[in-house]
Amino acid sequence: MSTPTTLRAMTDEPEVKNIYNVQVAGLSLKLRSTHDAKTVEELVQSVDQKVNEAMQINATASFQNALVLATLNMAEELMLLKKTLSVELDHIETRGRDVLDRFDSIIASQR
Repeated sequence: MSTPTTLRAMTDEPEVKNIYNVQVAGLSLKLRSTHDAKTVEELVQSVDQKVNEAMQINATASFQNALVLATLNMAEELMLLKKTLSVELDHIETRGRDVLDRFDSIIASQR
């Protein structure tokens, strides 16, 4: 990965964007991102790994098919993580309400 080039976004907020020259599955790309170089590298490695896995599973699949399969795989992982997170947040919210209700009961009983 080369050193990023800094750009300013054309918005009210002075958001700094960097251009990164990366390779995903042998394909050279220029990415614009507000993320630091380490985060971009981790993202590129993750996508590259998924594409390579898709290509290994079906050696006769075209590059485009491998990209689609990798994208679907990552979308599935993201969807499952979101569902799990939603369930966990619901549990936390319920426990928080229970604690507040008990606290309110204690305060009310001391009056």
